[in-house]
Amino acid sequence: MQINAKKVDSANAVVDAKVSTSTLGKKEDKMAAKAAKSMKVDGFRKGKVPVHVVKARHSDQIKQDVEQEVLKELFDEALKQLDTNSDAVVGEPQISKFDRTDDGLEVEVKISFKPTIDVTGYKDLVPEYKTPRIMKKDIEVRIKDMLKSVASMKKIEEKRAVKVGDFALIDFDGYIDGESFPGGKAEKYLLEVGSNSFIPGFEDQLVGLGIGENKEIKVAFPKEYNNKELAGKDAVFKVILHGIEVKDVQDSPDEETLKKLLPGVEKPTLKVLEDQVKEQLKNEKLHTIFNEEVKPKYVEIILEKIKFDIPDNIVEQEIDMQVRNIFSSLSEDKIKEYSENPKKIEEKRAEFTDEAKNSVKLTFLVDELAKQENISVDDQEVTQMIYFEAMQQGQDPKKYFEYYEKQGLLPAIKMSVVEEKLFTKLFTKDTKEVKDK
Repeated sequence: MQINAKKVDSANAVVDAKVSTSTLGKKEDKMAAKAAKSMKVDGFRKGKVPVHVVKARHSDQIKQDVEQEVLKELFDEALKQLDTNSDAVVGEPQISKFDRTDDGLEVEVKISFKPTIDVTGYKDLVPEYKTPRIMKKDIEVRIKDMLKSVASMKKIEEKRAVKVGDFALIDFDGYIDGESFPGGKAEKYLLEVGSNSFIPGFEDQLVGLGIGENKEIKVAFPKEYNNKELAGKDAVFKVILHGIEVKDVQDSPDEETLKKLLPGVEKPTLKVLEDQVKEQLKNEKLHTIFNEEVKPKYVEIILEKIKFDIPDNIVEQEIDMQVRNIFSSLSEDKIKEYSENPKKIEEKRAEFTDEAKNSVKLTFLVDELAKQENISVDDQEVTQMIYFEAMQQGQDPKKYFEYYEKQGLLPAIKMSVVEEKLFTKLFTKDTKEVKDK
């Protein structure tokens, strides 16, 4: 077997091989002889089946097994010639040529390797930004919202109509074309008017309603409503208002409320709460600045400034994924049109080439920078993040996790967590030394 492996660049190599019919025949005989020792064939004792019988009965399978063996030998020999090992290989080798000829086999295989990246000076490339300024009124608004979240409810004794911000205690019964529908009825339901938690227009029509009064509220379910049987349909709700409640919000937190808002703090005071809220608001604004301003600039800079070769097969995999995502939204006629015209598919793939290269390059850059910054994420952190996200959306955390697992999305989620931690560390490194402006 003639094998010639050569580097295209530091991350890619091409391996050419020629295997003679004689070599293939010897391998087939050897494989058939090995199989004959354990094969059972009527008319022959076990271990005494002639090689030619085995080859006659299992010719196709033997040829396939020999070809697989040839590819493995080719791969092993290529790594020796390239003076590297399998740990350096990334992705699956791509067979770009596999011709069966009268003389044997002609094979070309492309192999890619994890790139070597010099990230010297990466910290100096972080763009400058202004530390966000937190105003006193911002702190006051946040504390007021916090007081509202822990406030108790009280009934309105005065005779007045519902207004935005009230909690209306209502019975409602919904109808579509004169017929009631599942989920359209409730009694003594407490609805915050202005929360936009009901169908658009429902809460607006409660404004002005007095206690004990009835009203028919006419609304239309949104076209994108999650219940397809109701989506886009007009409905009428018969509503009775039983009472109005409001949150009894304190102007300033008392001792008990401070304990609720500052759990674990030994001596909770308003000053401590204000300091915590200021830090929280600052971090929130920094997070926005990082994601909307600093990160896009930094990514653009490092993609341009840090040069290295990238594995071609990983780029191809990225293009495959992008194309699959596009095709999944196409009509059957459009998919048929592409399938009948390979040139159009290649043109579509070419559209994603630059984007795929940048995506792959950024992935390797993040991985290398994470090593430089000692950033790591274990499986438990990923699980906790998924569980937290599930609980925020009112979903079953276990089922939520299982969905991501079945879809093969856990590695991507882990990578996103690594990226988040990395950029946060890089961008916040010196913020404590900068005074608020």
